[in-house]
Order: sequence, then structure tokens, then C-alpha cells
Amino acid sequence: MHRRDFLKYTAVLGAASALPLWSRSALAAPRPALPIPPLLEPDARSHIALLISQGQSQFVGKTATTWGYNGSLLGPALKLTQGKPVSVTIRNQLPDESTVHWHGLEVPGSVDGGPQGVIAAGGSRSVTFTPQQRAATCWFHPHQHGKTGHQVAMGLAGLVLIEDNELRRLRLPQQWGIDDVPVIVQDKRFTADGAIDYQLDVMTAAVGWFGDTLLTNGTVNPQHAPPRGWLRLRLLNGCNARSLKISTSDNRPLYVIASDGGLLAEPVKLTELPMLMGERFEVLVETRDGTPFDIVTLPVSQMGMTLPPFDAPLPLLHIQPLRVQASGTLPDSLADMPALPSLEGLNQRTLQLSMDPMLDMMGMQALEQRYGKQALAGMGHHGMAHGGMHHGGMEHGGHGFDFHNANRINGKAFDMANPAFNVPKGQYERWVISGEGDMMLHPFHIHGTQFRILSENGKPPAAHRAGWKDTVWVENARSEVLVRFDHAAAASEAYMAHCHLLEHEDTGMMLGFTVA
Repeated sequence: MHRRDFLKYTAVLGAASALPLWSRSALAAPRPALPIPPLLEPDARSHIALLISQGQSQFVGKTATTWGYNGSLLGPALKLTQGKPVSVTIRNQLPDESTVHWHGLEVPGSVDGGPQGVIAAGGSRSVTFTPQQRAATCWFHPHQHGKTGHQVAMGLAGLVLIEDNELRRLRLPQQWGIDDVPVIVQDKRFTADGAIDYQLDVMTAAVGWFGDTLLTNGTVNPQHAPPRGWLRLRLLNGCNARSLKISTSDNRPLYVIASDGGLLAEPVKLTELPMLMGERFEVLVETRDGTPFDIVTLPVSQMGMTLPPFDAPLPLLHIQPLRVQASGTLPDSLADMPALPSLEGLNQRTLQLSMDPMLDMMGMQALEQRYGKQALAGMGHHGMAHGGMHHGGMEHGGHGFDFHNANRINGKAFDMANPAFNVPKGQYERWVISGEGDMMLHPFHIHGTQFRILSENGKPPAAHRAGWKDTVWVENARSEVLVRFDHAAAASEAYMAHCHLLEHEDTGMMLGFTVA
């Protein structure tokens, strides 16, 4: 911790000690303090070291084996600067091979860390790159094909913070862990003895793996005591398959200042913020009145995600403002957002997302048999859930059915050895991603770029989704994005385009593409 940050933090703690007894008691209540991932900056040699390893973590009163970066669970927040080169060495001490994907970073395919960038158990990998993109909150996570869902569920995820001169000119809250706070939201399911209960089966291949316990920065229902004023929350939906709807317990507004790829043109005032899996948003919340409140997630209408306790507002984080005053502000304007270029004559590609009807039928039936009709999220007879298939043999595919390749793009499951197409470097293209005919939610992520959404499910993008994005909402309709790739990606190090519902990705809804 830098000396100036230490002094600021000491001031906050001093203010806490000046609180009346009842306030100090509230801070010491059963809720644990929000864990803050450490900031990790490049050393004097512009180097960062990451260690992927196994450890132990406490959840719901029991100890579970977890995986983390530079620790037992999750990982540090890497702080990078636009225009400054960095090298990262990753050592893998897990019993399994893994990868590290730089989600949201505009880097060459050789750096990107897709499923080809394998780090063997006991092995290592080094990458060097210079971030040239605008300030943003990105993240890193595994991308091992067929095992991404499991490895993320085990705890592998960390933030990447990119800074630039434009961001520094703004007086946003910037005291890490005090008024600039990371909020990584995940759900998990545990066995009776406390282990993380992950399965990739017919049901999860159809609807995704979801849990019944909500974690914020790896902790159940924590609290945070910021100074009064403006509080900046860097939100990440790190769930495998669960979409979120972020709000506050007292309906105070959220001011969205940034999305996946950086600052918006101006703040967008919301009372509810939907978040897809893998998405990041930065929001400012006013705490000047000193009144405690909760950051909550509201119920969503998504297959499998309506079961208790998610059928009611569920707290993510309790906020207990201190007496000390914060210095950050909410600017009227944030960043220049370039106008969209002409779409005339652009090459257009269509990516049709689909699920094998057999997986649809068997997955829905398994979901209903395991959890009842409530799990169908009001979808009724979605797919062929009542088509008469009996339960026998479903967990193993039944009738020779291979669910591992049952989710597809343009009729094909993922083939690592054969990229689907090549994109000319530095040229705009219009991509149409269609979920027509498929009732499932698909958060569609594209590697190697930050794009602009032209339309989302047939409608213009909402104001807070009109900035730089790397994930677009596709749900039973067409979404269109304007993409451009400024780095090369060879066939051996192809970029990926895929559904970020991780079990859909692991069972085929992904394609590789090259850039040259």
C-alpha cells in the first residue's frame, strides 16, 4: 500500500472510531467485512507474476477446496496503464491444465489466452503486451475448453484495471477499497460436506450451472463502510450462468459511468441495472445522507434462475457510510464517444446460435424433475420438456446422444482445429448474432475487440449499453454489433466468439476466427 493510501485509510478508520457506540456495533455485526482484492501493479521491470494454485476457503460454515490466482480464491486486481508495456508470467500449480484469458483486453491472439493457450499442470506461460485501449475495468479467467465452467466455479477470476490520461482528469472516486470498490458477484452450490458441487450434465448443458448461495468477492452478504459522498462500485457478473439485476434496497439511483470497454459519454441514471454473465459496469451511488442500505439483486426471468432464494430481492453488499467525507464527484460528462462510422458497404456476417432439440427436451425435463415447474421461469412448455422422454439414461446422454457438442453456431459445434473465418485487420464489419428460435439467454462475447452495439434483440441499445462493449445480449431475437480488430490472430492462436453462459460455451456454442 502506498503511503498516501495508507494515510487515507487511516483517516477512514479514525472516523470509524469516532462513531457512536451503536454505529461501531453495526460495523462489528455478524456480516463480514467486504474482502478487497489487492492491487497488483507491474514491478520496476514491468513484470507481473501470477500463480494458479489450490487452497482452502470457508463458505457457509464449512471448508471447501478452491482455486485462485496468488491465493486460495479469486485473484488480485491488475492495474495497467495505457501505452505502458507489461509482461505477465503465469505458473500453474493446479492438478489440471488451464489457460488465462484476458477478457475485454484488445491484445493479439498470441496473448489472448483462449483455449489454445494451454498451461500444463506444473507448467508456465509468459505474455508481453502494451495496452492501447481506453481506461476500463476488464477481467481474467480460465478458458480451457470443456472445463471453463468448472474452473471458474472453483474460484478462478480476477480484475484488470486499465488507466489513461482521460480518466485521471476526472475527479471520480479513486481510493481503492475505500470509495472505489470492486464487487465480484458469483453464485455457488455446495455438497453436504461443503465442497463446491459442480456438474456438467444434460441439465447444466441446457440451462447452465447455477447455485443457491450468492457470494460477493467470495463472501456471503458482506458489508462495507465507505466515506460519505460518492461511492464507485466496479461490478462484475462472474456467475457461470446467472444473469443479475442490480438495484438498491431503498431505491436510491445508480449512476452508470462505464460499461465493459470504458467510460460512457455521460452518466446514465438507473434504478435497476441488468447484468449478463461476464459483463462489467461501473456505477456511482450517493451516500451523502449517511443512511445504511444494501446493494441487491432482483429476481430475473431466466430459465433455472427463479428458485429460492433468488425469487425475492437478495442482498449482495451492505453499505454503512462513515462520518468522514469522500472527495470524489459525479461529473456531468465523462468521455468522448466517437460517432458510429457509415455502415454502407460493410461486410456482414451472421452467427446463428442454436441448441440441439434433443438437449433442449432432455435438459428442460431434467430441470423440471429436479426442481419443479418454478424452475422453468414461467416458460411453460418450453422446447419439448413434456415430450415423453423418460429420465433413465439422461445424465449420460441417453440413446447415444452427446450433449458435449449439442450447442452450436451456424449448425456446428466448436472445432478448435478449424477457425470458421478470417477477418481483415483494421476493417469494420457488421456481425448479426441471432438467437431466433431459441428461448435461452445468450450473453455473446467476442475476443480481441471492444465493439459498439447497433441493435440488441431487435431494439436500439439502452443508453448505458451504447458505449464500448465486449458482450451483447441475445435472447430469442437478433442483435447486431459493429466490430473491428486491430491485432492479428493466427489459426494456432485464433480469437473466440462464444456464448458466455459457460456451460453453453463448454458444450459447443463457440467458434474460432483469425485476423490478418
